[in-house]
Amino acid sequence: MSNDPYAALDLKKSATAEEIKKAYRKIARDSHPDLKPNDKAAEAKFKAASAAYDLLKDPEQRARFDRGEIDASGAETRQRQYYKEYAEAPGNPYRRRQRAEEFADASDIFAEFMRQQGHAPGGGGRGQQHFRARGSDHHFTLEVPFLDAANGGKTRITLPDGAALEVSIPKGAADGQTIRLRGKGEPGFGGGTPGDALITLTVKPHRIFRREGNDILITLPITFDEAVLGAKVDTPTIAGTVKLTVPKGASSGQVLRMRGRGVEPAGGKAAGDQKVELRIVMPGHIDDDLAKFAENWRKTHSYDPRKGMTS
Repeated sequence: MSNDPYAALDLKKSATAEEIKKAYRKIARDSHPDLKPNDKAAEAKFKAASAAYDLLKDPEQRARFDRGEIDASGAETRQRQYYKEYAEAPGNPYRRRQRAEEFADASDIFAEFMRQQGHAPGGGGRGQQHFRARGSDHHFTLEVPFLDAANGGKTRITLPDGAALEVSIPKGAADGQTIRLRGKGEPGFGGGTPGDALITLTVKPHRIFRREGNDILITLPITFDEAVLGAKVDTPTIAGTVKLTVPKGASSGQVLRMRGRGVEPAGGKAAGDQKVELRIVMPGHIDDDLAKFAENWRKTHSYDPRKGMTS
């Protein structure tokens, strides 16, 4: 991804959260691989925008990036973590000047710190106290298929050290949700606890389903006769195909609700619904029989669905 996530979204650093969201959605509409297959430039632009949006939509991650604590991929930037690096840094007023002092152990600094805090580093039967620090967290971005996010699933990621890690995608996972894998980050210092792996999910758009909260939205094509006479038609849902009853006289744009066929959120809450927007699709070729029927019907049943629209 670009070293500048703002540039990947064609934004300035001062962009608001809403502007970041709008910019990502615009690029997704224009450059998604499903809409522009075999267009490598569009695919690269979409991937860069997705990674940038994943970083910037989280206020905490965005702030950390702006402060230089993490890079554009979400990885921790290298910081001085060891005594020697700090002691040798230019401008440090306590920088060691005598070669004999180069052999001073970092534990002397920690012991002095403990004394300043009112803790004896040894004696009294308490034994030597050691400095411990928690390991830093690893940050990852993981793109997951739409249905895996809706229904839950498992996938594997490869860590920077080459190790593989299995990740469980919770049922009802949302775009931008972060999964915490405890103890899978950097090892601790001095026996301290390891950091965590924080995995931010990016849900890949689906060619049929759209998600709005816990509701699923689809547009369902129906034939002219199904709209007139009504019918039971096969309808895809995130759990498989089911029969939907299309009422007689259905119109394009009419929305039917399938209760409980949406996303089931965590915590045992009720699942959302699936909203089905009907779209009447005429046959590719109008034969003589259909044309004659329409002509006769117009003569005896003419009506104006646009009545009242003109001024």
